[in-house]
Parts: sequence; C-alpha cells; structure tokens
Amino acid sequence: MKKNIFLLIAILAYCLASNAQSAFLEATDMNNFQGLWKGALTYLDYSSGKPYTMPAQTEMKSIKGQLSLTVRMIYPDEPQANTFDTLHISSDGKKIDAATLISKRRLKDGSLEIITEEQGVDGNDHQKAILRKTYTVSSTVLRIRKDVQFEGSAQWIKRHEYVYSK
Repeated sequence: MKKNIFLLIAILAYCLASNAQSAFLEATDMNNFQGLWKGALTYLDYSSGKPYTMPAQTEMKSIKGQLSLTVRMIYPDEPQANTFDTLHISSDGKKIDAATLISKRRLKDGSLEIITEEQGVDGNDHQKAILRKTYTVSSTVLRIRKDVQFEGSAQWIKRHEYVYSK
C-alpha cells in the first residue's frame, strides 16, 4: 500500500513538473493577435499618481517564416507617439523579446492568457524592477497589461493597460 501511494505521488509530482516546464508559445497561439485592434490605453502617470486614458489602436501581422509579429501602435490624438515594432518570439517559444514566458493558459471564456517577466527599469527615476506583461487575447478582445514590482518592494503596480476590440 505504501509503495502504491509513493508511486502515485511520484507520478503526480513528475506530471506537475513537466507541465510547469512545458509552457511555450506556438505559431497557433499568435493567430488571434493578428489584425487591426481599436481601443484605449490607460497608464499610471507617475508625476500625478493618477491614471490617464487615451484612444489607441494597434495592428499586428505575422512575419512569414518566423514566430514573430510586427506591431504598429497608433495614437489618434497623439500621432507623434505612433511607433512600429516587432515582437520576437524565441525559437523555443519561451521568450517574447527579452521577457521569459512565466505561464500560458486557456481561461474559462476561451481566451488565451500569456504572462512574461523580465528585469528592467521603470519610473521617473529609472528604478530597477521586475516588469510583468499579461497578454489576454480572444478573437474579439485583446488586453496587454504591464505591472511593475520595484526592487525591494513586494507590491505590484499596474503601470499600463491596453484594451482593444475588433
């Protein structure tokens, strides 16, 4: 009996460890990101300590033969802030740009949630911090949220969030 319980625990531990290490992005995970999205950006203004919301759009396209997306950021009220960038997904699917994939899961509503983290700097005084991005995407809604945890703090701060729809 003890051997069976021990074996069952060992198998369960192996399965849990395997699942934790197997999170990686695949080409199909990027399908729903593609297209023109319209919505808003809400960010924390560190100077005033208050959130600020403005219209925003993004257009994402896959790059042929790569597991990456081109990203055009459009700010209708502030066109001088428009940018063009690329989200590079590593060949093993475990990084987006320099950020490490922490989790990938399907939510109850069917949307895909991807969470990444990386070391970086943030704030007006450029403090060291952990930068966490949470991407939640379905065929009609895209959310990209950045949370910041400054070095020496246990508190996470919502830095900004894009909320788009198609």
